[in-house]
Amino acid sequence: MFRLPVLAAVAALCLPPAVAQARDNEAVTAFTLENGMQVVVVEDHRAPVVQQMVWYRAGSADEPKGASGVAHFLEHLLFKATDKMESGEFSSTVAANGGQDNAFTSYDYTAYFQRVAADRLELMMQMESDRMKNIRLTPENIETERDVILEERNQRTENSPGALLNEQVSATQYLNHRYGTPVIGWKHEMQELQLKDTLAFYALYYSPNNAILVVSGDVLPDEVKTLAEKYYGAIPANPDLPERLRTKEPPQIAERRVTYRDARVAQPYISRSYMAPERDSSAQDKAAALTILAEILGGGTTSFLAEKLQFDTQVATYTGAFYSGATLDDTTFGFAVVPAAGVTLEEAEAALDGALAEFMEAGVDPEQLERIKLQIRADQIYARDNADSVANRYGQALAIGLTVEDVQAWPDVLEAVTGEDIMQAARDVFDLRTSVTGMLKKKEAAE
Repeated sequence: MFRLPVLAAVAALCLPPAVAQARDNEAVTAFTLENGMQVVVVEDHRAPVVQQMVWYRAGSADEPKGASGVAHFLEHLLFKATDKMESGEFSSTVAANGGQDNAFTSYDYTAYFQRVAADRLELMMQMESDRMKNIRLTPENIETERDVILEERNQRTENSPGALLNEQVSATQYLNHRYGTPVIGWKHEMQELQLKDTLAFYALYYSPNNAILVVSGDVLPDEVKTLAEKYYGAIPANPDLPERLRTKEPPQIAERRVTYRDARVAQPYISRSYMAPERDSSAQDKAAALTILAEILGGGTTSFLAEKLQFDTQVATYTGAFYSGATLDDTTFGFAVVPAAGVTLEEAEAALDGALAEFMEAGVDPEQLERIKLQIRADQIYARDNADSVANRYGQALAIGLTVEDVQAWPDVLEAVTGEDIMQAARDVFDLRTSVTGMLKKKEAAE
């Protein structure tokens, strides 16, 4: 049986009963259809609402070279016509039934979801299964939607100096792996995407044996299974689905630096990222230690870096530390520092290095560690009130090779992390030879 440490247990007494529980209110059923489609059902009968999500194990890192952005492009195109629906009919039907729908693409997956009243689940499955294999694209669709994704890139990337710096930092961090290519794609390759590119990606990856169905909310597993077999189970598996192989990143043996200057920069800042291990099935310990390390160093105004750089020395107005192990391959651990007025980026970088050296010498504060563990636990429990959050947690995990058991074990893995685990993770990751330091500077008129 899982038990909170003494300090956390005492603090838990001050929390609502739902937070003091571990995971008693999460009922999960998982099974696989005959065609290979994984299905996860998470019951929550507190409200008559359901969320259906279909996750494909295909993201931007699975794209062929020279066709960057095709995974995201295809995501847009799946809202066009199918054998049974007109273009735009999918979303209008969801809205007419009082629901919401959308989709998103990442490096390792593409996901589609609908959030509706529980009695509309069958209709959602009928429509989602239809577009798994039956989209009908035209050259006009390609021309129109290509303009849409190019404008999306203009708004999110080209018009944001910070986004442009981040894009260059990622490309510098990953010399060979596809994580160095932006999810939305490089602009010059997006402009050349054709109908054949999208149809080839669709035919290869959009099949039930490459998909995960997650249904969360006011549902019963047997009812979901019956519907899933009726609609998704009728679709044949793709016998030519390739093994999921990625180009491997060579060992990074030299510190890398990127400086981006832009006249639009209002607030210069410095970033630093290190190569770091991802979260692996049945071996989540390192990822758990890095998750908590990010909270200790840069998780808000009570973090170590905030205390040292924002309040003690006042060289920064913002500090942050970031880690997400939810990737199929090696990820990064990053920092960001916004210098205070009159402080140069070089001085901010020196202050960051000094604070990290001080942390490595001092080690983890046990009381801070227990507070962070308690807060993480509370956040996880409260997240169960949201069908969207629950479905995302399981779908994302299975899409990157984790299991339902890994998801359910994650809170206990986090709770078991010790101060020494965290310091060892820091020693393993904080090696300048595996880092990329980025500087965002304002470009002056003379330049």
